Amino acid sequence: MKNHFNHPYHLVDYSPWPLTGAIGVLTLVTGMVKWFHNFNMNLLILGYIIVILTMYQWWRDICREGTLQGKHTILVTKGLRWGMILFIISEIFFFLSFFWAFFHSSLSPNIEIGTMWPPFSITPFNPFQIPLLNTIILISSGITVTWAHHAIMENNHTQMTQGLFFTIILGIYFTILQAYEYLEAPFTIADSIYGSTFFMATGFHGLHVMIGTMFLLICLIRHISFHFSNNHHFGFEAAAWYWHFVDVVWLFLYISIYWWGN
Repeated sequence: MKNHFNHPYHLVDYSPWPLTGAIGVLTLVTGMVKWFHNFNMNLLILGYIIVILTMYQWWRDICREGTLQGKHTILVTKGLRWGMILFIISEIFFFLSFFWAFFHSSLSPNIEIGTMWPPFSITPFNPFQIPLLNTIILISSGITVTWAHHAIMENNHTQMTQGLFFTIILGIYFTILQAYEYLEAPFTIADSIYGSTFFMATGFHGLHVMIGTMFLLICLIRHISFHFSNNHHFGFEAAAWYWHFVDVVWLFLYISIYWWGN
């Protein structure tokens, strides 16, 4: 018996992935606690495996719905756009809390940190070394992802592939440099409010870079598989929006924490 729909909305099918995702995250967090206290990573690794398998299968199903089954109609895509816009706004407020903590502590440093900023005994990073290089890398990646976006609008498959590839490489390069900077850091997250605000803000930004890189990598795989066209590519457009958001947050981080806060 065929199903006939007299509306443009997408009523999602029953799916096990929200349940397996919740189980995976529960296992992951419990495994993390076990790792912290007992130095045993077995449960943590199991949690990672469940989450990764869920992510793969859930994303696979969404790609099928949007590409092969035609369930992402114009109206559904409009809803997805608004969902992504509201998600990015929520992320802006997430980072706003870290900037608030930083400026609250830096503009009026209290007596516990020596009434000075950076606090006494903290040696901050030179903003014109790795941080400046990372800024150039992220701005360049913003240019390459825009190049990829223009290429897909013009149905240029090769340039879209090149633009996405270079963006992913720059994202990975940024992450490697950030990890190296953390390894060489002369202070830790436990070193006063400076260490706490620095590592929370830059650490969560680094996590967002890794998520954005993964997002773009999935888009590259889908693009190579001819999932996108010049008028049906919101999956990539959402990734590009997210990447531009990550770029802008880094510019604020660099100017306020690395340069001004220095």
